Amino acid sequence: MEGFVGQLPFILMIFAVMYFFMIRPQMQKAKKEKKFAEDLKKGDRIVTKSGLHGKIFDFSEKNNAVVIETGAGKLTFDKSALSLEMSQKLNAPAAESKK
Repeated sequence: MEGFVGQLPFILMIFAVMYFFMIRPQMQKAKKEKKFAEDLKKGDRIVTKSGLHGKIFDFSEKNNAVVIETGAGKLTFDKSALSLEMSQKLNAPAAESKK
């Protein structure tokens, strides 16, 4: 029993490190992606996780999907298929040139 009590601070430190380096960043990223999907509007330029570039044409709320207008036509994608990071990179130069 004394061995366990002596190891308790080490065990607590391991849990703290796991929380701050693994669990918390993952929760923050999920929160950002959810906010990104909620803030989408018609005309936004986006990139899917598979690399398809396009503009949002319409929303399908019952399927939780978006209709994307591309050079090949209109395609329907689930909102979870949209990439937050790549879409931000795509829109960053346009935002900087407006300033």
